[in-house]
Amino acid sequence: MTPLLALPFPAIDPVLIEVGPIAIRWYALAYIAGILLAWRYMVQVVRKDALWGGTPRPTPLDIDDFVVWATLGIVAGGRLGYVLFYNPAYYLQNPLEIFAIWTGGMSFHGGFAGTVLAMVLYARARGLTVWTLFDLAGIAAPIGLFFGRIANFINSELWGRLSDAPWAVVFPNGGPFPRHPSQLYEAALEGIVLFLVLRLLSHRSHLLQKPGFLAGAFAAGYGVGRSIAELFREPDAHIGFLAGSLTMGMLLSVPMILAGVALMVWSARRAPAA
Repeated sequence: MTPLLALPFPAIDPVLIEVGPIAIRWYALAYIAGILLAWRYMVQVVRKDALWGGTPRPTPLDIDDFVVWATLGIVAGGRLGYVLFYNPAYYLQNPLEIFAIWTGGMSFHGGFAGTVLAMVLYARARGLTVWTLFDLAGIAAPIGLFFGRIANFINSELWGRLSDAPWAVVFPNGGPFPRHPSQLYEAALEGIVLFLVLRLLSHRSHLLQKPGFLAGAFAAGYGVGRSIAELFREPDAHIGFLAGSLTMGMLLSVPMILAGVALMVWSARRAPAA
């Protein structure tokens, strides 16, 4: 295994524009792009009557307002999840660093939990069907995941394990040896592949008329994709492997897979919403 056979890391500055103390980072832009495109996609879906039959659904205005709630859930949950799951000792000693989200460090599983809470509260406040809101968020979430993983690659963080593959990359802060570009694997699995699968289910199989099914498909699909990617991703140094080759990402994905499958079975057995 030699760096001479690896791809050089692309010369992309994590900071796009910097004016004095103000810096615009690719990481922040990825979150903004993911949220905005997911919002527009959900609006487009609720406007297509043919997908819904007689199933109650939010209005485009409901989706507009929901984006604010979802953004708060994503950011607060993602950061809190990272703090609690991945490095609690460090943040206990440096509590002010918890708020420095521009430096990176967001947990998908924490962001998922925060978004679920936001959806439940918003659905209750607006009198909406929470399972339908879950479905809409689920089919749009891979858009944000794709951009988030690309930002991880640009930041040279969450890189993969040592590799002699011809597409392996020598990351600036990953040591002298080539590694799997696991961020790009995750962008493909959790972003592109999962989006296409959910698009097929929602637009070809009309499963939006079975509230909860697509939310379950997203949870299970993400868990499977993440677990596959974890086989190539380097575990966090302060956590390492939990048992054998099991990682924290795999451990957190297991409940998502089980809950997602259970939700799909439950939804498929229900009568269509009227």
